[in-house]
Amino acid sequence: MIDAAALRREVEALLEGTDLFVVELKVSLANEIEVVLDSDTALDLDTLADLNRRIEQTLDRDAEDFQLTVSSAGVGQPLRLLRQYRKLIDQSLEVVLTSGVKLLAVLREVHDDAVVVEYPEKVSVEGKKRKETITVRREIPLTEIKTACEYLTFK
Repeated sequence: MIDAAALRREVEALLEGTDLFVVELKVSLANEIEVVLDSDTALDLDTLADLNRRIEQTLDRDAEDFQLTVSSAGVGQPLRLLRQYRKLIDQSLEVVLTSGVKLLAVLREVHDDAVVVEYPEKVSVEGKKRKETITVRREIPLTEIKTACEYLTFK
């Protein structure tokens, strides 16, 4: 079986000097390798194809048979690393908290252990019949986030 930790080190060495980084690397018992990459800027198909070839060259197909899939972390995929959050500052996120609350918010700041988001919320105002919409700015510890995904709006 292919060693996932050793392979991760080799892939990270291939990515050195670029703005690319490994989001996830999994090796199944059947030697099905899945490498999910992301970039601080953009990641195109040509780059993925090139990396697929370069990663395959580091493996010995004669020693072990394997299946290799190299892909990018797509829109709608959960964010896993702080680096992914940082590249989405001032973008919309869909955040599901561990309490089950779902927020559609704009990411404003990223800290080592928390994120700061802003979202609209309707609140009752004393003396008025209708609720008013205010902008709430909230710091959410990463431990309270169940999932967070980039949210695209077409406005």
